[in-house]
Parts: sequence; C-alpha cells; structure tokens
Amino acid sequence: MAQRVTAVFSSIATLIVSFLNVQKVKNAGIQTLNISSWDAPFGITLVSDMFSAILVFTTSLIAFLCLLYSFKAIGEAREKYYYYPVFHFLLVGVNGAFTTGDIFNLFVFFEVMLMSSYVLLVLGGTKIQLRESIKYLLVNIISSALFVIAVAYLYSVVGTLNMAHISARISEVSTNGMPGILTVIAVLFLIVFGIKGAIFPLYFWMPGSYYAPPAPVLALFGALLTKVGVYSITRTYTLFFYHDRDFTFQLLSILAILSVVAGVIGAIAYWDVKKIIIYNIIVAIGVILYGVSVMNPTAITGSVYYLIHDMLIKAALFLLVGVIVAITGTSNLKQISGLITRYPGLGWTFFIAALSLAGIPPLSGFVGKLLIVQGGAAGESYIGAGLVLMSSLLVLFSVMKIFIHGFWGQTRFYKGEDKVPVKWLLISPVILVVMSALFGVGSESFLPYISQAAETLTDPRIYIEAVLKE
Repeated sequence: MAQRVTAVFSSIATLIVSFLNVQKVKNAGIQTLNISSWDAPFGITLVSDMFSAILVFTTSLIAFLCLLYSFKAIGEAREKYYYYPVFHFLLVGVNGAFTTGDIFNLFVFFEVMLMSSYVLLVLGGTKIQLRESIKYLLVNIISSALFVIAVAYLYSVVGTLNMAHISARISEVSTNGMPGILTVIAVLFLIVFGIKGAIFPLYFWMPGSYYAPPAPVLALFGALLTKVGVYSITRTYTLFFYHDRDFTFQLLSILAILSVVAGVIGAIAYWDVKKIIIYNIIVAIGVILYGVSVMNPTAITGSVYYLIHDMLIKAALFLLVGVIVAITGTSNLKQISGLITRYPGLGWTFFIAALSLAGIPPLSGFVGKLLIVQGGAAGESYIGAGLVLMSSLLVLFSVMKIFIHGFWGQTRFYKGEDKVPVKWLLISPVILVVMSALFGVGSESFLPYISQAAETLTDPRIYIEAVLKE
C-alpha cells in the first residue's frame, strides 16, 4: 500500500509539473538548467524545448494511467518485488532522455531506462519472460556499446558533448559539405537509435520481447521505449546531421518506408491480438521517421503530431488488449468471439481506438498523417507519401480483424472472467482514447504547440542560441 500511495503521489506531481513546463515553454521559450552552475557548453545542461516538453507531459500522462491500471492487473507477486519503484526508474530514464542537452548523458539516461526495462521484462519469472529477456538484454548491450563508440567518434571530431555546441561545431566544419567521417557517425547513430527504436531491419527483437510482459508493462514499452529511439533519431538528425541530406536523409527515408511495409505485413499476417498491435508499432515508427526524412516544416509538424498521437493510442490499445486477454485467458484471435454482447464498453472503446490508429478523420491519426503526406508531396517524395497513405487502409484492416472476429460472432463464456475487474481496467484506456479523440477534433487548439516544437527542429539556430546564450 505504501508503494502504491507513493507511486500515485509522485506520478500526479510529475504530471502537474510537466504540464506547467509546457505552458512555461509556450510563453517564455526554451528553458535550460545548467547542473552545478557550470555554464554550457562546459557543464551538463538540461534543455526543455517544446518538443521535449510535450513528450515529457505525454509520458507522464500515460505513466499515470498505466499505474492506475497496474493496481488491478499486475498482481501481488510483482508488487512485492518492487514493481512500482522500478516503474518510476523507467520514467526517470525516459524523461531524462527527452530533456538532456548532453549527448553522453543521453547514453546515461538510455541505460537507466534499459536497466529498469530489464527488470520489468523479467519480473514474474515466467518461461517466456526469461527467454525473451536474454535476447532483449543481448541486443541492447550491443546497441549500448555502439552508442559509446559513436559518441567517442563524434567527440574526437567536434571536441564537445553539449548537443547545441556539437551542432554549432558541425556547422563550422560543414560549410563546404559534411565531411565523410560525420556521415559515418550519422549512420552509426542511426544504427544505435534504430535498434532501440525498432526500425527496419533492426526490429527483429521487438515482437518477441514485447509479447512477454504483462499488459501495463507492455503498454509502457510500446508507447514509450521505442519512441525514445525515434526522438533520438529526430533530435540528432535535425540538430547535427542536416548538412548532408542527399545520403543520410535518403537512407533514413528508405528505412522508414521499409519499416512501414514490414510492419503492415506482420500486422496483417498474425492472428494474435498482441502481435497485431506490436507490428503496428513498427508501422508508426516508419510513418514518423518518413516525415522526419522529408525535413520540411509541414512534414516535421506532422511527424511530431503523429508521434504524440501514437504514444496515446498505442498505450490505449495495449491496455485494451490486456483486458481482452484477462477476460478470455488467451491472445489467439481464433479462440475469441462475441465479446461485445457482454462487454459493449470494451468493444466500442476498441473500435474508436482502431479508427484513430488507422487515421480515420477527424481522429488524431488523420491530422498527423495528412500533414506528413502533404509534406512528402511538397518534397516530391511521391512514392513514400503514397505508401504512407496506403498503409492506413492496411492498418485499419489489421485492427478491424480484431474487432470483427473478437467482438462479433458467437458469444462465448470464459473460465474465470467473472473475477476480472473490467470496469476498473477500462478507466485508463477510455481516458487515453478520449484524449486521442480530443487531440484530433481539437487539432486547432493543439497545433500552435506542435508548430512551435517543429520550428525548433527545422531551425537548429533557435536551440543553439537558447542553450549557448549567443
């Protein structure tokens, strides 16, 4: 009980502070904090621009709702082994990664996040968790080693770790085009963050690893962990490596499009409700990074918008899938049917979430994807824009397969379903779906915030001047 009370109090406090920070950045511009009074670029600086501030607020909201869900879903066995403290250590890593202005500290916060995720993945000790945790651990150890190597190479070229200062130094040496060594470093960072963000072909570890943990942990992983990788690619490519778009951004575009294709194929192929939503993570990552690769204001705005949308809706869908599995005792879609007869709230909430995921207007997925497609067309990237648009239909098919086969058809009765606290478990996903719907319907109210975030990404000088006080 003490762990629960402390966890709720700290989550509410974080949510309030992160909301106030968004408003502060909106009104007063980028906020910086120099640790131990060492001015940038010599000390470690925390930087909160609108992009990071929105991500921290969204993370805090999702975490709070996953926490409420956990009270009835995680079980005493996991609670007894410090589930809630590890839960919050994960948030320290995620929010730290979004906020740090130091590239080495980004590595440090990645490690805090990953160490917490190792514990959450294995907590419970089931056979599948232990098997998948080994693969997850090995992949991330290799990724972390590559991260340190990439940072070391970058430091050897620019002589600084402050991200704003790195950008300024790269601009100085790239007046006649970006040197080859920086292009190599850019590809190294893409590999590192691509493993963590699960882009094609580096997503091989994710379907199995994310399948293993319980629903609230899966929701956290699906909504937050891969998005830290996406954030890191977006931040480094828009702040550091934007001088050589012919190669680095073209490579990012190709991998993003292939991620969309691979994710759609997986989502359509499987009849497991968890796997269908997990493969849709890969689709969303591809869509977001395609917008980043186009690198014009419209596409970047769409990518930021779609990123926030996807965090909300993926968390909602994984929590809803958790309710389905709790009721039926299985994630095999062929063994589920007729749920809407006795659980209409669950059914219609899932239906709205499915429409939002696919980008059906006027829900939030439509706004972000429309801007990305418009940006792609403006940048004459017609093939990519067409594939992103086409993916909406296939994503809709994959999630409607769950709705049609799982909620309609012959009503079945499942062993132990009367013991499942469905009403409590629905609170968190319903709030997330409502927030996602408002994010789409009320897009005019949210676009000024998203546009401010995109402005910093498209014009690195804003970030540099705010941090270095030039």
